[in-house]
Amino acid sequence: MKKIGGIVLILVVLGTSGSLIFNYLGGNRPIELSLVTKSPDTLTGQTFRGIPLDKNLEELFQTIQGVQKLHPGTLLHTIYYVEPAGKLDTLEVFVGINLPFGTADLAVKKWSETRYILAKITGNKWIMPSPETIKEKIQDYAKANNLMLSGYYIDKIVSETEVHVLAPIR
Repeated sequence: MKKIGGIVLILVVLGTSGSLIFNYLGGNRPIELSLVTKSPDTLTGQTFRGIPLDKNLEELFQTIQGVQKLHPGTLLHTIYYVEPAGKLDTLEVFVGINLPFGTADLAVKKWSETRYILAKITGNKWIMPSPETIKEKIQDYAKANNLMLSGYYIDKIVSETEVHVLAPIR
């Protein structure tokens, strides 16, 4: 009987500790949703198509981060056109920064939409909600407010603990 009581006590302590750590890291923070009446920022970057393990993807991120360092105040953005289900599945992603002009090797992405749903997610990067959870919340917000989404989701990396997802509205 003492063994069972000890095991239960250990499980309670582990569960409570895990819950406290999860909350401390921001695990229960809600996704803040709002409607913004302006076009998403113009982006300058490049599109990659391949598998997540391809070194060209890493090189693209490094290139864009190098351009970002030359333009203080800009933030890294990604748009996943095709999200991979696994490490060897094809993905297609645009990687860029909020810069209104292009360069010789970087394309400019402008938006015709004049409104977007903004989802603010804060917390430790290890416990942030999944992209599917965020998309679901955005879609529910759009439905509740009779808004038609364009189908694009722009991830704006504000910091290691804050990500904004912009969903342009048609």
